[in-house]
Amino acid sequence: MSLEKITSNTALPSVRTEFTLTTADGHTLVAELAMPTGGAPEATLICLHPLPTHGGFMDSHVLRKAANRLPYLANVAVLRFNTRGTESPHGKSTGEFDGGQLEKLDLEAAVDFAVAHNLPNRWLLGWSFGTELALKYGWNQDVNGVILLSPPLHRTSQAELAQWNHVDKRAIGLIPEFDDYLTPAEAAPAFAVMRKFEQIDVAGAKHLWVGEPYVKRVLDEIVQVVAPSAYPLPSEVDVAL
Repeated sequence: MSLEKITSNTALPSVRTEFTLTTADGHTLVAELAMPTGGAPEATLICLHPLPTHGGFMDSHVLRKAANRLPYLANVAVLRFNTRGTESPHGKSTGEFDGGQLEKLDLEAAVDFAVAHNLPNRWLLGWSFGTELALKYGWNQDVNGVILLSPPLHRTSQAELAQWNHVDKRAIGLIPEFDDYLTPAEAAPAFAVMRKFEQIDVAGAKHLWVGEPYVKRVLDEIVQVVAPSAYPLPSEVDVAL
């Protein structure tokens, strides 16, 4: 067996399905589901991308790499979609950006799809703007919890955070040491109202998680939560794949 290092361009085997989600107010959202090749997944990530007005979309690099690696390496399904008005290489969703308000319906459409298709062990994975949607609206969705990458807390109120104290769901936040919007020292008091919030500080990291070591750390932390038997992820794969 010959091994090859996993890089930013590595795309491992999975079953990819492109489809559309329909929101309660009639918008059509471009989406993709990446599934393990061997059958039913152990867990499901429903991805909420960074701010579309600043270049965020379903193909933002951490979410794309999750879809490229986790179905094969961790038996995890990865559902990605463009929120309303967002365009990426996969296409453009109808509607217009609404600052995190009507995007509630986009999140609900994605969760409803996952439930209807019996995708198990569902988790919201939010990055930056996506963490706002997860925190504001995920507390009463049919998911086991949320994993937050670089939460800025620009749009989520303390009252909305407090709603998580009334549900039996986990909330894990990965906070970069050098985040542009919320550093570890700032995150601790900001999230204090959430009694069960699990803060993971990542030394050396920045808001955008640029660099393979930081991507590997993010994916490892995700897998440790949703599919712990696959933790830690390998850094090399068989080149015969």
